[in-house]
Amino acid sequence: MSKRPQVQTLSPIVLVRSDAEIKRDVEDELRWDPELSDPTDIAVTVRDGVVTLAGFAKRYADKYEAEWAAKRVQGVVGLANDIYVRLPESDERPDPEVARDAAASIKLQLPDTWDSIKVIVRRGWITLEGYVEWHYQRQAAERAVRQIRGVREVTNWISIRPKVSPSEIRRKINEALRRARFDARPITIETAGDEVILKGTVRSWAEYEEAEKAAWSAPGVANVTNELMVAA
Repeated sequence: MSKRPQVQTLSPIVLVRSDAEIKRDVEDELRWDPELSDPTDIAVTVRDGVVTLAGFAKRYADKYEAEWAAKRVQGVVGLANDIYVRLPESDERPDPEVARDAAASIKLQLPDTWDSIKVIVRRGWITLEGYVEWHYQRQAAERAVRQIRGVREVTNWISIRPKVSPSEIRRKINEALRRARFDARPITIETAGDEVILKGTVRSWAEYEEAEKAAWSAPGVANVTNELMVAA
């Protein structure tokens, strides 16, 4: 009687990165990012995989880009963006001028829905209010005002008014995750009306962001709660 071959099952290797390694890579990513005009005044600290960005930026767009650059680094499981936007004197502008340019930029990006969005500016801080049908429109409105000269901060309170059933939302998100090859990973999608909750585990912060992006891309989604865990 022949013996059955023994099969050895190997446990997956989990790469645990030290805080020092993550800090080094975040600093390198900030220096490498071509969209970040000047990272020299941005300080990076890391504790248990959570990155804190502090210091100063000369533009709001740099504060945003620094956050995005840090999130791309493997091993980052959380991020606090404490960068303060300190505008050069040449970029200081009256709030009405900032508001006019912001409204014009939104109109250019969203010619069909711009009139449902309100722009409020106080001391260079832009607040967006109103409503749109799609999340990408909400994002487009925010992108439209990031580069406006004189902006210190942006708060996006634009709401989404959906026209799609929860089951259709769930189906669309599943399709988007499948296309992104998330189908083999344990991601659970829960819907409650126009709200989506993501649960499960992903391998990196980039996958965390990609899964959330897929959820927001579904028509009719008004809110996404991302409870995904990033594997250490």
